[in-house]
Amino acid sequence: MNPDFDALIFQTGAVFTPGAPVNERELFAGRKEQVLKIIDAVSQRGCHVILYGERGTGKTSLSNMITAFLAKRQAFVVSRTNCDISDTYSTLWVKAFKDIEAARRQPSIGFPALRNPLAAPAPEQAVHSETPDGVRRTLEALSGAASLIVIFDEFDRIRHPEAVTAMADTIKALSDYAVNVTVLLIGVADSVDELIREHQSIERALIQVHMPAMADDEIRGIIVGGFDRLGMEIDFEACEDLVHFSQGVPYITHLLCIYGIRAALRAHSMTVCPEHVEQGVNKALDQWQQSIKALYNEAVWSEQDSDLYREVLLACALAEVDEQRYFTLPAVKAALSRVRSALCEPMVFARALKDLSEPGRGNILHRIGEGHRHRFRLFNPNLRPYIVMRGVRDNLISKQMLDREAPAPVEAESVF
Repeated sequence: MNPDFDALIFQTGAVFTPGAPVNERELFAGRKEQVLKIIDAVSQRGCHVILYGERGTGKTSLSNMITAFLAKRQAFVVSRTNCDISDTYSTLWVKAFKDIEAARRQPSIGFPALRNPLAAPAPEQAVHSETPDGVRRTLEALSGAASLIVIFDEFDRIRHPEAVTAMADTIKALSDYAVNVTVLLIGVADSVDELIREHQSIERALIQVHMPAMADDEIRGIIVGGFDRLGMEIDFEACEDLVHFSQGVPYITHLLCIYGIRAALRAHSMTVCPEHVEQGVNKALDQWQQSIKALYNEAVWSEQDSDLYREVLLACALAEVDEQRYFTLPAVKAALSRVRSALCEPMVFARALKDLSEPGRGNILHRIGEGHRHRFRLFNPNLRPYIVMRGVRDNLISKQMLDREAPAPVEAESVF
């Protein structure tokens, strides 16, 4: 039977979803350690979770997977609230309680055979969202019928310090009273302190889950899982190109898979080859977020040395990083020496690094530390794959210069 290429082109956008968090477990690869930590917290009364890391690392997707998994297997009711800069403590809980009330009106949760424990008639329950004690009492009453999971996504967007303090007090109260509720806070941060702002009194009640950039094997798992669902194949070299261009950012993996697959399908091929990936990369670079493209152009523009800032920025994208994605001067030196095929001393690029971390070049780098202890990080994690792909397209480096370790064959797997 001949494949329906037009139908597959359309289906690709449902399998690979760069514009939205993943919400099907078959498409969410890896993250075993993080998954098990969160499930362990949910299973223990008095434990709550804080999930933190850079943008684009899949925090929301992870929470989607876990809550869907739990809702299908036990009597859990999930409330999900997206925080914004206007939110106060009270408005956060008003939104959360509205979600719980909506769950009460649903005939079932998950599969139709699973009874909704909140759907049975219940006496009117006063809802108190103004104080930690009022919220604790309300949740205590509601959780008598079902285990509750209350998720606050993008918690770092809250700008009212008193809201953060009150949330910390609420978590402590829920833990002290062993209420049948798990609060999950999700936010962009390098540490728990950045989200909770040094409320150390709740440390014992919080399971801290850091979301680093994805490992190469996890990126491969996303690719393999998606191709299996589409009934397509991918050439080994093409798969490795996708892995290394992704730079550990799952959003980029989904984006490049869509463009690469559609390039193959338009050529009536059910196998994605390196030339299809190359076409997909060029398409992605043209369609990339305008804010990223503008920031890159502002950072690398120069009247004198047209290549210096582009090469230094590329070296930053290729430099070895720590678990928080920071890199050092020696790491930049090693990467820039590879880019230029010659040994580069710090005097060649130190000023450029300083410039790239200042407003004149868009603050594209974030700098911390003093003197020789300076560490740097790209302002936005989506910049790293963009810079690498631009470097390859502009012939600053070849694909062969990227790390190309040959992995063992990988199969899509899940901890669920």
